[in-house]
Amino acid sequence: MPDLPASQRSARVPDLAAKVAFLSQPASYPEHGIRLETIETHMSWLFLTGQHVYKLKKPFHHDIIDYRSAGARQRCCELEFRLNQRLAADVYLGVVPLTCDRAGRLALAGRGQRIDSLVKMRRLASHLTLEHRIRHGLFDAADARGIIRRLVPFFADAARSRWTPAGYKRHLARLIGVAASELSRREFGLDRQLVEAVAAGLREGIKTHGGLLDVRVRDGRIVEGHGDLRPEHIYLTQPPTIIDCIEFDRALRTRDPLDELSFLVMECERLGEPASDEWLFDAYRELGDDAPPRPLIDLHKAQNALVRAKVAIWHLDDPDTGARAPWVARANGYLKIARRVLARMNG
Repeated sequence: MPDLPASQRSARVPDLAAKVAFLSQPASYPEHGIRLETIETHMSWLFLTGQHVYKLKKPFHHDIIDYRSAGARQRCCELEFRLNQRLAADVYLGVVPLTCDRAGRLALAGRGQRIDSLVKMRRLASHLTLEHRIRHGLFDAADARGIIRRLVPFFADAARSRWTPAGYKRHLARLIGVAASELSRREFGLDRQLVEAVAAGLREGIKTHGGLLDVRVRDGRIVEGHGDLRPEHIYLTQPPTIIDCIEFDRALRTRDPLDELSFLVMECERLGEPASDEWLFDAYRELGDDAPPRPLIDLHKAQNALVRAKVAIWHLDDPDTGARAPWVARANGYLKIARRVLARMNG
């Protein structure tokens, strides 16, 4: 359904605040007697009932992401549902329309006009996340092996990239360049010399280890994967459930499994589990029939740390993001991780 003309939108369609207010009321949901929780993220609002989670995307616009129209948000919700069927089919339940009737009454899947869309998911217990297990000293080699056992067939079945070796290296260089450019913006107040040193080290790493990257491409290792393999997205159910893949850009989820796992290890180490590198990559070498070169593991760790620094500092562009200091500290933390990994790689 097309969006309303701008001349009619303000009069007929509730704004984001009105949608959030409606969705923050327990009576808005088909479940009865629920205790509703709401969580605001950078790009979404989450509404947690006893058994389900409803995700409403904000009319967010930044760089390659444009959720300003209801049609765009609906398409991304549908794509998010379809892509996450691959690793969490029993969690992603569908896309629910938010409707508005002629009297201006909102409803979930009501009889009025669709004005927005929500992804509906089965709610999982937060204590099952890999992040929770790491923070409580519970993550171990058996957990790591279970995660790899879940991911290996996923990577094997994923669509292969059409990148050439040169195209793949240009893609990596572009990610580095965009991140460095954003992190160097004066209003963010980060150490621009550190940013440039990390970016330069990564560019040199691509040049030095370009032959190893070429082999990965020629061997068909680059696939349409998950793209955001963080500990908070991995639930240690049986088998593990992995949610929240990148839906808005195919290029960002098209990655080498080595890259995906290096990202995951970097985040596990940041949370305080240094053994994650050994546990995850030992399992991957055995179960994945792959022998990822150590220099590429470190190269991708540092590259992902740089990109995560960019994502952290982007929160300062959002007037509703809250206090500035935590995001600056997080970006600086990622930059220091990147510098440390590059020093080890080049040492």
